[in-house]
Amino acid sequence: MAGAEEAASFGSHLNGDLDPDDREEGASSTAEEAAKKKRRKKKKGKGAVSAVQQEPDKEAASVDEVAGQLERQALDEKERDDDDEGVNGAFPLFGFLVVYCQLQLLNLKDCNLRLCFNYELDKKLGKKLVRVLTDISVVKRHYGDGDGDGAAGKKKKKKKKKKKGPKVQTDPPSVPICDLYPNGVFPKGQECEYPPTQDGRTAAWRTTSEEKKALDQASEEIWNDFREAAEAHRQVRKYVMSWIKPGMTMIEICEKLEDCSRKLIKENGLNAGLAFPTGCSLNNCAAHYTPNAGDTTVLQYDDICKIDFGTHISGRIIDCAFTVTFNPKYDILLKAVKDATNTGIKCAGIDVRLCDVGEAIQEVMESYEVEIDGKTYQVKPIRNLNGHSIGPYRIHAGKTVPIVKGGEATRMEEGEVYAIETFGSTGKGVVHDDMECSHYMKNFDVGHVPIRLPRTKHLLNVINENFGTLAFCRRWLDRLGESKYLMALKNLCDLGIVDPYPPLCDIKGSYTAQFEHTILLRPTCKEVVSRGDDY
Repeated sequence: MAGAEEAASFGSHLNGDLDPDDREEGASSTAEEAAKKKRRKKKKGKGAVSAVQQEPDKEAASVDEVAGQLERQALDEKERDDDDEGVNGAFPLFGFLVVYCQLQLLNLKDCNLRLCFNYELDKKLGKKLVRVLTDISVVKRHYGDGDGDGAAGKKKKKKKKKKKGPKVQTDPPSVPICDLYPNGVFPKGQECEYPPTQDGRTAAWRTTSEEKKALDQASEEIWNDFREAAEAHRQVRKYVMSWIKPGMTMIEICEKLEDCSRKLIKENGLNAGLAFPTGCSLNNCAAHYTPNAGDTTVLQYDDICKIDFGTHISGRIIDCAFTVTFNPKYDILLKAVKDATNTGIKCAGIDVRLCDVGEAIQEVMESYEVEIDGKTYQVKPIRNLNGHSIGPYRIHAGKTVPIVKGGEATRMEEGEVYAIETFGSTGKGVVHDDMECSHYMKNFDVGHVPIRLPRTKHLLNVINENFGTLAFCRRWLDRLGESKYLMALKNLCDLGIVDPYPPLCDIKGSYTAQFEHTILLRPTCKEVVSRGDDY
């Protein structure tokens, strides 16, 4: 009922009808004055209507003009004729309703409030406005609020997109490391202070020196590439330790490991991928063994297996290795080699002589004895295996880190990257070439060498496009679809373009173990970038 009465009241005001009191007051005025005032109101009402019918791009400005015009009109009416409120109020009310409705369509509610305030200057007219505004839906129905002409469509609410949380690694691992860290900042390795110099001075000043901090920051992109490759290595080796077991073939182990590595490193030609073939040397074989096609070797419970694989981002190589055993009789041997590797890492640093690192490694390793099958052995470092410096796309960059005393007196330098690796053996402590070759690598320093055989040229192109100067194996050539390439590969080796790296073995019946980490000699500190919770 209330809504119907207000609608009727609204209709009567639009038609210009007056209340009985207003009609009596209007009759007391002269006909001439009423006619003049009616003409004035008509002109002003038309002005108000025209003000809200301007082009859409001028609507906001016209609303302010009409609002001001109506405000002045109300004040003028009050001053000119306090006794003729009915006649004076009808047309201003109509103009106000037109403007108010237009503002509703424009969603300019702040202007609506201002118009209401202006009209409250006239108390009686304000009461009429209150009645009308209590059911503004009548006005909206009168003018329409659809998508047609003269009406603005309803604003569509934008659906809020749910923010995707950070990606989590799957099991088995398949999400690339770069997707796990979308900001491009990867976890740092273990940061260590450099060892004191020979005169007793500490290197703590490097961590606070503004100059060293600036130099460190300038190479942050390089360090970050190493960290991404290292994080991939950590996650892959953790995955390997969850499933490797006796009874698996060596080919199965290597291919499963390499498939996971390719996913996590997001293999992309020479920009990202595996740095060298997966080494899985067994027992007396210390290094450089990976199975060729057709190899049926099976991992046994009593085997001691060295897992050595590498990853790289833009040629920044992570070279890291560990030893897997199932029989606890090898635990002391593994402990000795791990301790020796950590000693080498601790001693390494800027301006440190390489021979001093080797001497410290030998001292620690030879302090261990191990009993295997009732026989006691002193753990010996393998003297002809070494750590080495690492360069872009170059696993052996020129400097070697011995694991026995008496090596080179060359010093480590700021900005260099090293693979600190140690090998312990229960045999003679010397390795020699043995078994079928599986590792190959293009000579980094080789120049142009004329090649006559087309098949050899083709194989060299395949090597350049897929491996560059990084190491590769026969299985990887098979994976690329190459076949009948052994003669071409031998030809490249004979020409000195490609170097073969056959397996390196101690005497039969001996056992060897290996642990290895990559370290960055940053200006401010030493970072063991491949360090993990496992070793």
